[in-house]
Amino acid sequence: MALRINDTAPDFTAETSEGPVNFHEWVGDGWAMLFSHPKDFTPVCATELSYVAKTNDEFAKRGCKVIGLSVDKVDDHLRWAADIEDIGGVPLNFPIIADEDLNVAKLYDMLPADESGSSEGRTAATNQTVRTVFLVGPDKKIKMSLTYPMSTGRNFDELLRVLDSCRLTAEHKVATPANWSKGEDVIIVPAVDNDAAKDLFPAGWETVKPYLRKVKDPSA
Repeated sequence: MALRINDTAPDFTAETSEGPVNFHEWVGDGWAMLFSHPKDFTPVCATELSYVAKTNDEFAKRGCKVIGLSVDKVDDHLRWAADIEDIGGVPLNFPIIADEDLNVAKLYDMLPADESGSSEGRTAATNQTVRTVFLVGPDKKIKMSLTYPMSTGRNFDELLRVLDSCRLTAEHKVATPANWSKGEDVIIVPAVDNDAAKDLFPAGWETVKPYLRKVKDPSA
């Protein structure tokens, strides 16, 4: 069954490059980003993992943990980690799930539920749909999912922007307009009527349309 925004992120226990993890316990009371890979020792994925290692502190500043997933064994992940450090100049500083039995990929609808076998003998092309990013909130609900082709490296700066936007919505009841960047004006969500908005935004707002009310970024 396909996972949608506001569905509960499926819980699981799995081995990782940093030991066993129970996903919901690992997420705790903060945010989490799970990003998946079809196979170890693949070029695009190696650049992604090295970039996340370099920018992990930006996720941490936002109260967000990161965890990778790849359809291979822990031993393969640990060997790949040396390449990732060599490419990015920073050691791998977050866990990578060893999804050698395909359980998490199937649980998150990245592979068919009736897919048989294990990682043994599978190629990146066989697993090409294991390329989705999931942003999970403190309530363990999926806030965003985004799937990339194997040939296109993911834009983690954009994923940080989505995280900033989702945190603003959760904490301040505002949404973000097209092409928004942190610090720019935001939008009062429609669920907040004008009477409630007076308490939340005492400095007032700009009414562009009755349904489009702009305010300063409350986190700026």
